[in-house]
Amino acid sequence: MTQVPKQIVVVDAQMAGVSGDMFIGALIDLGAGADRIIEAVKPLKDFLRGCKSLEIEIRDTARRGIHAKKLEVKAEEETTGRTGAELIEAAKNSIDTLSISEKAKQFVLNCLNTLLAAEAGIHGGTAEKAHLHEAGSVDTLVDIIGSAVAIEDLNIFTGTKVYCTPVAVGGGLLRFSHGTVSSPAPATLEILRSAGLPMIGGPVEVELATPTGVSLLTNLADESVRFYPSMKPTAVGYGAGSRDFPEAPNVLRITLGEPSTQGLLSDEIYVIETNLDDVTGEVIGNAVDRLLDEGAKDVSIIPVFGKKNRPAQIIKAIADRTSMEHLSRVLVEETGTLGVRIYPCERRILVRESIPVEVVIGDVKELINVKVARDRGGEIIQIKPEYDDVKKLADKTSKPVREIAELARKRAGEVLLEG
Repeated sequence: MTQVPKQIVVVDAQMAGVSGDMFIGALIDLGAGADRIIEAVKPLKDFLRGCKSLEIEIRDTARRGIHAKKLEVKAEEETTGRTGAELIEAAKNSIDTLSISEKAKQFVLNCLNTLLAAEAGIHGGTAEKAHLHEAGSVDTLVDIIGSAVAIEDLNIFTGTKVYCTPVAVGGGLLRFSHGTVSSPAPATLEILRSAGLPMIGGPVEVELATPTGVSLLTNLADESVRFYPSMKPTAVGYGAGSRDFPEAPNVLRITLGEPSTQGLLSDEIYVIETNLDDVTGEVIGNAVDRLLDEGAKDVSIIPVFGKKNRPAQIIKAIADRTSMEHLSRVLVEETGTLGVRIYPCERRILVRESIPVEVVIGDVKELINVKVARDRGGEIIQIKPEYDDVKKLADKTSKPVREIAELARKRAGEVLLEG
């Protein structure tokens, strides 16, 4: 059965992007223990070659009048040019000394592997052999391990649905070890591409999203949304970036809250539709079949009057974000329409599960799948047997579909009470 989230987190990176220090700062501002984070990252200097000293400072600051937390890493390093294997080994040795959950430890390794895979993909070779410059500094491991500790401190790893907004990546040119490149940096772009997260340029001509920041974001967020979900905000945290821009506050905002959907879950879908007045019924029927086969959640046909009062149809498909573009193409290919309309839509849904129940009529036994729908609190709202299963038993026994469906509903109720 779908797990109902106890809390919701929205990581809002659409204004000033995301970096590792901003991420930790926002989590601390939300209520994560600063002292615990500092103590957790201190062992890094003992495990990372060439790191002679490491000090962490967390202070209050402001960006364009918005109060925020700022993480400062002060390290003395003989080198920042390290391999991926060195970072992985240092991370493993460090987290083995910490009293954190396996989920938190795996999050650290996942984030590091995401970062190293992007670097290896850009420069060639393997993640272990990837030679890192800026990303090879102790700052990277401080940001990743510190974030894992903060996330666990806020109980975000369990029972939480994490959303993120499109990521602002800035613009212009930036200089780093490989010369001058356009913002976003190649590794940042590769991580966002691999994760399928949307990005937006601006609002300033500097680098806003860093490889470490988007590695943290892509491994924590369950879903990207344009707008905040329906929720009751309970806490808001702001993490400050290093610079103060005149155009906009340089802060990452993370909002913690509770679902507020009157007992219903919510998700974001996309509606894809087009008007048709010059195709046959066979073409429309086949388009509906293919849209459903290719992943549409539902398809409907609405009769209308079009141009010059001609009879027409609106074909409307419901899709999730990952299949939206593909289904738009399918609709164009199947109908020959010159364009489709796409718009996001938030919906309220019940938690659904399917349970098999055995229905016996005379000497005939048949398993019938029954769909059980519950609200967020677990209350059963609907019990509905699957039509195809019901009809199969009705055909075998020459009993009415209505009678078989009622027997299946009653048996499902008994099974649910026994459970």
